[in-house]
Amino acid sequence: MFKRLATTEAGVVDVEVDGRPVQAREGESVAAALLVAGCVPLRHTPLSGAPRAPVCMMGVCFECLVEIDDQPNVQACMVSVRDGMRIRTQHAARKAGA
Repeated sequence: MFKRLATTEAGVVDVEVDGRPVQAREGESVAAALLVAGCVPLRHTPLSGAPRAPVCMMGVCFECLVEIDDQPNVQACMVSVRDGMRIRTQHAARKAGA
């Protein structure tokens, strides 16, 4: 569905998404890396359980909330991937600070 544009010298980092290994390009956002890897939806709404995925890719819509390194409700479009990052998709609400 999504694919990366050709670039010349992007490094590769290894991240974990819901327990499985995923390779991402150094410097890309977590949201972009998840879209390319086919990890959609990124979350489900707390009330209806409806699936959600990134919409704006600039921090306005909050549809891309994920858990990163045990920190819930992080906007995936606002964080760059880094080697060893652990990412979990969110299913309904997570408790703040838990």
